Amino acid sequence: MQARSPLTDTWLLGQRNIYIVPTRAGLAFALTLLVMLLAAINYQLNLGYALTFLLAGAGLVSMHVTHGNLRGLTLHLRPAAAVFAGEPAVLEVVLTNPGRERHGLALRRLDTEAPAAGRPGGAADPARSVAWCDVAAQSHASVHVSTLPPRRGWHAVPTLVLETVFPFGLFRAWTVWRPAGRVLAWPRPEQPPPALPAAGAAPADEAATRQGTGSELDGVRPWRRGDTMRQVVWKKVARSGELVSRETAGGATRELWLDWSQARGEDLEARLSRLSAWVLRAEREGVACGLRLPGHEVPPAQGEAHRRRLLDLLAKW
Repeated sequence: MQARSPLTDTWLLGQRNIYIVPTRAGLAFALTLLVMLLAAINYQLNLGYALTFLLAGAGLVSMHVTHGNLRGLTLHLRPAAAVFAGEPAVLEVVLTNPGRERHGLALRRLDTEAPAAGRPGGAADPARSVAWCDVAAQSHASVHVSTLPPRRGWHAVPTLVLETVFPFGLFRAWTVWRPAGRVLAWPRPEQPPPALPAAGAAPADEAATRQGTGSELDGVRPWRRGDTMRQVVWKKVARSGELVSRETAGGATRELWLDWSQARGEDLEARLSRLSAWVLRAEREGVACGLRLPGHEVPPAQGEAHRRRLLDLLAKW
């Protein structure tokens, strides 16, 4: 059944991909109507006939409303952020509603149990297996469900189910959606975090070390974008008219190479886990780090983008 559904990050709900069946409450309701009809026939009760057919009509209308609560919606999966292996990855799905308002929509993974009829109370949890939402008329809403990648690397987004039992809980309508997106899981950092390996002197450190004494301009350099006002040497600016900044040893950048040969571990995953922990620790301590893996080399740098680049490489290697 799932193989018949295409892999797509945008899913339009229509007659061909919405399924509907009675719930347990709906079956009990139908059995009750049958008993009422037999009683009305046996005792020739006109009001019994009227009540039975009135309730049967309400049940048929609720079936149409339940199916229409999904029909016409468009589901779109936004790219999922990378996480560490063993941590929940939050999937954000945008529901676009071109028509009237929709109520009581539940989004879940196919491998989780269907929610009970009705809507749970309490605060919303962005990292849960079942998410409930309403969508206003001609508007959109975002819902979040989570998936747990067990190991590093790329993982397919699990099959998702959008369902509803609105308005009376007599029928359950649902659709099965196979998103084409993937989730990247980084290697889980080693715990407790190991100490960083010994670092060699960086060019900036060597330049700071070579600065001598006796020169009038020792300890200053031309102003660069990003220097704070505290670093500007205002006395020299007043004399020369040129912006210069104070050069301090503390401003030198420390560089570190994280090498595959330095990571000791029992197996491949253990070594990658140690490298992942080193990348995080270097970022926390403000150390510009590079990464050397067999066949790959990333020069030292700093920043969030560089950290993600290193972790991505460890995840895909």
